Amino acid sequence: MPQPQTIGARIGQQAPDFRLPDHRGGTVQLSALRGVAPVLLHFFPFAFTGVCAGEWAALRALDNDLARTGTVLLGISCDSPHALAAFAEREAIGHDLLSDFWPHGAASTAYGLFLEDKGFALRGTFLVDVAGIVRWSLVTGPAQARDVDEIRVGLKLLE
Repeated sequence: MPQPQTIGARIGQQAPDFRLPDHRGGTVQLSALRGVAPVLLHFFPFAFTGVCAGEWAALRALDNDLARTGTVLLGISCDSPHALAAFAEREAIGHDLLSDFWPHGAASTAYGLFLEDKGFALRGTFLVDVAGIVRWSLVTGPAQARDVDEIRVGLKLLE
């Protein structure tokens, strides 16, 4: 498996900030959520792939955990906002999907996930607490789905 360009977000450190367009026509800045809510960042390679669609279907099982902990789930890929809007509609995704399309892969690079030779990110999930500190992470290869039960264990750190 190709290695990411850099090691980015580290547990115990401030999460790298970003400002990205969402699939609804707005923008989301991570630092605007500091002091408001914990955030689960869910980087995925591309919309409309079987593994990505399967992961988003599986993530529905976390809705009660997210609500209980007050955690905001943000999906991030290198797709355009328009492609993410179509993906969200097709897969009935109610969470914000953010476009890391331009500058291409900038947020993914900040988190140590961007594969420059491929033009997309590894699958990475980062739990950022209300103070903006990375508390937990899980990174897998592009073809390897993340286990929702592992993500649930990460969310328990907020309880």
